[in-house]
Amino acid sequence: MTGERSGVAPDCSRVLAEHGLNLQAVFNLSDLPDGIRASIAGVRDVHTYRQMIVFGHGGPALWRSLSASGCMQGENPVDHFSAEIVARYFASENPDHRYCLLYPDNQLLLPLQQLGELAGWHHPSPFRLGINQYWGSWFAYRAVVLADSSFPASKPLSGASPCQGCATTPCMAACPVSVDGSISLNDCMDERSGEGSACAFTCLARLACPVRQEMRYEPAQMVYHYGCSLATIRSYRASSAE
Repeated sequence: MTGERSGVAPDCSRVLAEHGLNLQAVFNLSDLPDGIRASIAGVRDVHTYRQMIVFGHGGPALWRSLSASGCMQGENPVDHFSAEIVARYFASENPDHRYCLLYPDNQLLLPLQQLGELAGWHHPSPFRLGINQYWGSWFAYRAVVLADSSFPASKPLSGASPCQGCATTPCMAACPVSVDGSISLNDCMDERSGEGSACAFTCLARLACPVRQEMRYEPAQMVYHYGCSLATIRSYRASSAE
């Protein structure tokens, strides 16, 4: 139990652990960089909150919990499920704490990767995804809230980027559009949008990365996430062409 009022810190939560929100980072708002604080300045009653909490999933646990819940229908089931689990966490384990959901379901443009860097989750990789020694690239940001909690601030995950010790870069060898050890975002989008592309619903570079392959997403999860990103690419390309 921590904080000025009774409550369960995220890293001690059974609700979060049982449903696959197994990554959490607690930040005191006063310690955040100016740019992040500026991004939330317009939030209603922002001055009444003390902390920002970032929730993520690592590996396939969240997807398995979602699949077992029978809540896969509708748009954005992962977002809705994640927000629901956060709501359960506060309702059942922190009923005396108020929170405000910033992501998903909010129009704020939060710098998620910057928050990931502060948490020690995100190191840049050649294939343009965050990576760390604990989860490889098999993690994602699922929810961000402001809370009037006083939990201990999280310490960043330790360890340097696993890419620093990689001499062979199998990710780049597997990527059909890599050039001189890097991937152009436009080239990636072109390749994924092409008819019959092997990259439409997966990432060959990501699959080739040897770091923590045991945490790899299940095939259905890969198809879902990459299907969502492919739809975003096509929508962006269509709007740009108008």
